Amino acid sequence: MFRLFEKLVHPYPEAEPPELPKSFFSFVWACTAGMRGYLVGLAVLSAAISTWDAWLFAVLGRVVDWLANARPELLWEQERGTMLVFVAFLFASVPLVGFHTFLKHQTLSINFPLRLRWNFHRMMLGQSLAFYSDEFAGRITTKVMQTALAVREMLFTIIEVVIAIGVYFITIMALAGSFDRRLVLPLAVWLVLYALSCWYFVPRLARVGRAQADARAMMTGRITDAYTNISTVKLFSHTQREAGFARQAMSEFMTTGHRQMRLVSGFEIVNHTLVVSLIVSACGYSVWLWTKGQIGPGAVAAVTAMTLRVSGMSHWIMWEMASLFENVGTIQDGIGTLTRPRQVLDRPDAKPLQVTRGEVRFEQVRFGYGKAQPVIADFNLVVRPGEKVGLIGRSGAGKSTLVNILLRFYDLEGGSIQIDGQDIAGVTQDSLRANIGMVTQDTSLLHRSVRDNIMYGRPTASEEEMVQAARRAQAHAFIQTLTDPQGRAGYDAHVGERGVKLSGGQRQRVAIARVMLKDAPILLLDEATSALDSEVEAAIQASLKDLMQGKTVIAIAHRLSTIAALDRLVVMDQGRIVEQGTHRELLAQGGVYAGLWAHQSGGFLGEDREEELADA
Repeated sequence: MFRLFEKLVHPYPEAEPPELPKSFFSFVWACTAGMRGYLVGLAVLSAAISTWDAWLFAVLGRVVDWLANARPELLWEQERGTMLVFVAFLFASVPLVGFHTFLKHQTLSINFPLRLRWNFHRMMLGQSLAFYSDEFAGRITTKVMQTALAVREMLFTIIEVVIAIGVYFITIMALAGSFDRRLVLPLAVWLVLYALSCWYFVPRLARVGRAQADARAMMTGRITDAYTNISTVKLFSHTQREAGFARQAMSEFMTTGHRQMRLVSGFEIVNHTLVVSLIVSACGYSVWLWTKGQIGPGAVAAVTAMTLRVSGMSHWIMWEMASLFENVGTIQDGIGTLTRPRQVLDRPDAKPLQVTRGEVRFEQVRFGYGKAQPVIADFNLVVRPGEKVGLIGRSGAGKSTLVNILLRFYDLEGGSIQIDGQDIAGVTQDSLRANIGMVTQDTSLLHRSVRDNIMYGRPTASEEEMVQAARRAQAHAFIQTLTDPQGRAGYDAHVGERGVKLSGGQRQRVAIARVMLKDAPILLLDEATSALDSEVEAAIQASLKDLMQGKTVIAIAHRLSTIAALDRLVVMDQGRIVEQGTHRELLAQGGVYAGLWAHQSGGFLGEDREEELADA
């Protein structure tokens, strides 16, 4: 039975999640896609259970009246039929409660938020680099995790409190009125006053809940950021600074928490005052009517039981309502992140990129990260099939930006980039990047095994192909010596977050092996050997030379000696090409390249501080 209900909802739908609306109710409605039938069923069952629960008080009243008026030896004979009906009705609640709990706990409690997290996560994976450059990774993670849970909790609270308890109060008022209409008055007055107190406190709790959710996300983001960059924190001796940075966020969270608890305390005091007033008024009024002979003892017993039940429930309702609007605040806070439109999208008619030759063409390209001053303007360049081109220029010249727009991490602001005559704006992003291999200067590995990191280049590769790629990247030997605290060794050893357990050279060689295994027709190198020692670099250069055979290559280097042997060198300055040619041709021209070659220090391109711009 458990498994049957657990399988009713598939938590990982294959369909691409649609863009979520920004308005609150539309957002929640969109989140319930695929769940609505089960949520309606849960609401109906909750209402039925509430009606049954309230009906018990009427039974109590009737039983007291029977006991007061009937002779004990004749009770069973006189009321046997009614008693059997009551007993049957009591046992009928067992399957009702069973279906309710199966639907709530087996079908929805786990699968519903997991389905939302799955969809939210895929939506975040589709966001552009610009989105991630403006956000803490930990903050985004918090939004994905807590918003999904808040949607579930809000809907459960609406069903269990707003709907079910609403039905419950209507039922007990009707039952109280069945004894004497005047008994409805204390309950009605209490309900109005309780609603007014909720009307005052709950919206304020919602506002502070939203502020607290944002403060919690900020606190988590700052702490995660410190852990992610722990080597930098320790290198600059900033553990105390980072602690203070986190403390500032914690203090903001504490401030919102104190505001919330003040409201909760006020709400609880008012609620208890109302409950005491209800008990005194309802019980006292019913006893007074009984002394007048206008109602029986059963009515007194039923009303007393009802008020005591309401007393116990009112505190639970108070906390549930506070939780409801705290979840509302959490959802409203998450909407700002989760509904942000994607900046780089595949066109509806986008087709997979087909690379047959490997020609890359930049035509009148203009791009500037949305700023008035473009980083690249009127840029034209053709990289012929199989040609090896080196990009040279001081920091800020636009080299890395050129690579980013070729990979379509950002959309162009003007012009076009074509690969084998296909505009990259009209092909799918996955197919574009599948045909481009890249080794960057700042190598980041996944916190998984060495095997997983290399196989990331081509998950369908065989073990033999993976090991061969590691050998070509001069990585196999050191991989054999790796171990981790869990006892895993060699290719099974985990490398730590961002590969921190490996040296810079080791990370670079694993990254090169990953690209070698990918074997894409277009290759991008951004200081691919910068982290290697001279002996290993020489071996890697030989491997890269082998890797570059038959591929179109674009290489960025500050160390000119590493790219001097390429087919063509393109010198960039302020987003434009100022020179191009072979190493010998550019030296013979005596221009910018010749000056850079002459003034490089230790084999690296010197920096002109006055001309240096921040790399975008």
